[in-house]
Amino acid sequence: MHFFSQYRGLRRENYVLFFGRIVTNMGSMVWPMLTMILNQKLGMSAGNIAILTAVFGVLMMPANLLGGKLADRLNKKNIIIVGDIVSVVSYIICGCIPLGTGTIALMLVASLFQSIEGPAYSAMIADITPLEDRDRAYSLQYWGANLGLVLSPTLSGLLFKDYLWLAFIISGVAIGCSTILIWFFVRDITPVVQTGSRAAYQRARDGESIFSILRQNPTILLYLAVSALCSAAYDQYGYLMPLDLGRIHGENGAVIYGTVSSLNCIVVVLFTPLLTRLFRRMIDTKKLLTGKLLFLAGYILFLAFLGTIPMYYAAMLIFTWGEIINTIADGPYLSARTPASHRGRINSVSGVAYTVLRGIFNIAEGRAYDAYGSTAAWGLTIGALTISIALSVWLISRDRARYPRLYEENVIEPAGTAE
Repeated sequence: MHFFSQYRGLRRENYVLFFGRIVTNMGSMVWPMLTMILNQKLGMSAGNIAILTAVFGVLMMPANLLGGKLADRLNKKNIIIVGDIVSVVSYIICGCIPLGTGTIALMLVASLFQSIEGPAYSAMIADITPLEDRDRAYSLQYWGANLGLVLSPTLSGLLFKDYLWLAFIISGVAIGCSTILIWFFVRDITPVVQTGSRAAYQRARDGESIFSILRQNPTILLYLAVSALCSAAYDQYGYLMPLDLGRIHGENGAVIYGTVSSLNCIVVVLFTPLLTRLFRRMIDTKKLLTGKLLFLAGYILFLAFLGTIPMYYAAMLIFTWGEIINTIADGPYLSARTPASHRGRINSVSGVAYTVLRGIFNIAEGRAYDAYGSTAAWGLTIGALTISIALSVWLISRDRARYPRLYEENVIEPAGTAE
């Protein structure tokens, strides 16, 4: 029970957002199956799917940047609610019309507004949580997201063949319930005011542009490069993996992929509290490196035993351990090193960096898959992940030199509430 009690003492809004994540992701049935919808329902090739995914990514970039700017200037709660309402309407309409280009367009609209609200969500968690509690706060949000996802991929795999329309309806209703929770129960989003040596890196710097902040913090740029490469490689879990499972196992590939995805969520639910506690004293940069090493080990196991169904689950277990450790370090890393006045914009820039690289990378993956087969495409993935790991080693030394106060042990930073 010590693993669960570690989440006590956070601000009430952290728990409301936690339950909101659970409810939303209970209905997240559509996006995990996007590759299979385009491939098996609409007849697109791997290359065309990659191009369409890249187009989606390009359109997300201005939405993400807009969301970051709005998050730093407007009420973050209202941004989230408006984005959710548009998503709810879009998914409900998707469930009521025939599957086709109109469905894809509405999914794009929903995704655009979710991109706009994304920086506000991340920045709000950092705003309402003191530095020393952020590992727990981000871990709690991640845990809640996956509590909701435990059954939805398996259910979407079962609905995929004959009842895909119902998956859209369920997604819309679930996001709607989450919106109601946030609307009525998230009331105090006043940022905490933190003092002490470690808080110096977070002090507001109003009037400076985001480009000025990044120029003065090249280590953040290195971190973005590391994370973008890792994100591109991670994405193949939802792109190359379902393509291979569909190719090898036919229609059963959707059910297998759904159960593998559900295992991913089950492992997150079971192991997030444990790994959060075990790694609580490890600095964020070393957690990020550990996570990427486990990503690599999981992919290698999957490829070594491709065609052997039980080994998919063993590979996913290792892969998910890496995902947990990487995720619980990601949010705290950025929030501890960027000014509070620029959190939304920094989150949006990171989102754009990930989107650009993922789009380019997925196009390359699609062409490699169509022209040379699965082995060549996976070779690109392993290569990108290996480079990300090498850069992570460099990041550890650069980060210690640039942010030495964050490496001081046994420092308790006093935190209060803004007047």
